[in-house]
Amino acid sequence: MTDTGVQRARSLRGATAWHGGMAAEETVASFYARSGRAIAARRWQGLSGEIDLIAREGDGVVFIEVKSAQTHARAAERLSRRQQLRIYGAAEEFLAGEPRGTLTEARFDVALVDATGRIEVIENAFAA
Repeated sequence: MTDTGVQRARSLRGATAWHGGMAAEETVASFYARSGRAIAARRWQGLSGEIDLIAREGDGVVFIEVKSAQTHARAAERLSRRQQLRIYGAAEEFLAGEPRGTLTEARFDVALVDATGRIEVIENAFAA
């Protein structure tokens, strides 16, 4: 394969992954909305990083990291400690804009989406 062919293949894989990630986020957002939790933000960007979804749950906030792969186990493997730290930083930035600031009740969920679109939510996934 030529250099141009390799670049096109990489570009196609990247585009496919991006669209797959967007579809997974949409599926998870619908799941949370159907359960009565309004989506406050999608792909919220702070200085520290990005949070895929942010939902409201009563007076609290749920920060949701969406991971997709062939299986839920593979999706879970894609969440690194470094990503968690970036999400914590971004969440702190988001909470600074809330009326109660960092005293706002908050939790971090991880939503795993497999190749069939099935969702597994791990609530409070970042708890020690």
